[in-house]
Amino acid sequence: MTTGVTAPRGFRAAGVEAGIKDTGLDLALLVADETCAAAGVFTTSRTSAPPVAVAREHLASGRARAVVVNSGCANAATGPAGRADAREMVDLTARAVGCPPGEVVVASTGVIGVRLPMDKVRSGIAAAARRLAPDQGSEAARAIMTTDTRPKEASVSFTVGGRPCTVGGMAKGAGMIAPNMATMLAFFTTDAALTPPLLHRALVAAVGESLNRITVDGDTSTNDCAVVLASGAAGAPAIEGEGRDYEAFGAALTTLARRLAEMLVRDGEGATRVAEVRVEGARTEDEADRIARVVAESPLVKTALYGGDPNWGRILAATGRAGVALDGDRVSIWIGDVWVAENGAAREYEEKDAAAALEEHPVRLRIRLGEGEAAGWMWTSDLSHRYVDINAHYRT
Repeated sequence: MTTGVTAPRGFRAAGVEAGIKDTGLDLALLVADETCAAAGVFTTSRTSAPPVAVAREHLASGRARAVVVNSGCANAATGPAGRADAREMVDLTARAVGCPPGEVVVASTGVIGVRLPMDKVRSGIAAAARRLAPDQGSEAARAIMTTDTRPKEASVSFTVGGRPCTVGGMAKGAGMIAPNMATMLAFFTTDAALTPPLLHRALVAAVGESLNRITVDGDTSTNDCAVVLASGAAGAPAIEGEGRDYEAFGAALTTLARRLAEMLVRDGEGATRVAEVRVEGARTEDEADRIARVVAESPLVKTALYGGDPNWGRILAATGRAGVALDGDRVSIWIGDVWVAENGAAREYEEKDAAAALEEHPVRLRIRLGEGEAAGWMWTSDLSHRYVDINAHYRT
C-alpha cells in the first residue's frame, strides 16, 4: 500500500541519485497530474535561502503543479547566483513536466554557503522526471534526507461529502530544528478539493499544532518550509467554506503533521530520548508556549534527559528565565507521574521513581504555574555526545 505524498490520488513522485551528496538519493520531484490549489509557510529567518524567496513568490498565486527538492546543498548564503540557480531548477522542472515555471515550488537542504552543482542538478531533474510514478513517494522521501537516519512519511484518511479522501506527506529533518513557522522541509498532498485560502488556513493551523512545537537544538533553519497541494482527484465535493468537511480535512492534516513532527524529533541528531514539555496554569497560551519552548531548548534540561538525571531544578530555572511574569512560589513540577516540586520547593518523593519516569517514551515533564487557565506544549529530544560529534564535523 502506498503511503506518503503519493497516497492521495493525482500525484506522482521520484527520487534519484544526482551526485549532489557523496552517496545516496539527493533529488526529488513531486508532480500533480493537474494544476492544484497550493499553499505554503516559510522560515522567519532574516537570512532565508534563495529557494525560500522563489517558492514564496510562486505560491502567492495559490496554484502549483510540481515541487523540486535537492538535498546536500542548502543553496543558502549564495547571493544573486543562488537565486539564479533556484530559478533554473524551477525552469528545468517546468519544462520536464510540462507546466508554467510559476507552478513549480523549489526547496533545498544541506550545507549553507555552497553553490549548487548545477550540472548534476540538471541531469538529476531530467532523470527524476523519467522515473515519476504513483508508487515512488518513498524514494522521494529518502531523497530529501540529510543527516536523517530514516525517511519520514505517512498518510491519513478522511471523508468529504461521504467520499473517501486522503492526505499524505513527507518531511526531513534531524538537526537545526527549532521552527519559527514550519519546520525543516515538509510536503503535504491531498486528493480533496479546497480553495487556496482555506488550504492556507488549514496548513497554518496544522503546523501550529505540530511542526511548530518541536525542537532538537534551538536553531531555526534558513530553508524551513511546509507546502501543501490539493489535487481534488478524489471526486469529492469541493470544500469552499468552513463546516464539517473543512473540519474533517483540518483534523486529518493536523494528525498527519503531528505524526511527521514526532518522527522528526525522534530522529533528532544523536537523540536517545524524546520528551513532552507541558505547561499548565498560564495566563495566556502564548506565555505557556514560551515557557515550554525555553524549557525544551535548555541545554541543561536536555543533558539531564540524556543522563537520566531527574534534576527538576533545571526545569524550574528554565521556567523562570522565559521572560514571563510569574510567582515562583506557585510553580509545581512533575516528571512523569512523580510530583517533585510544589509551590517552588521540593516535595518528598523517591528519587528512583523520578529516575524511572525518565525511561518512559516519551518522557513527560509537566509544569503548573498557578497563574491562570491556559496551557501549551513542546516536544524535544535530549542532547547527547553524538549530537556534538555530528555537528562538529558536519562539513569535514
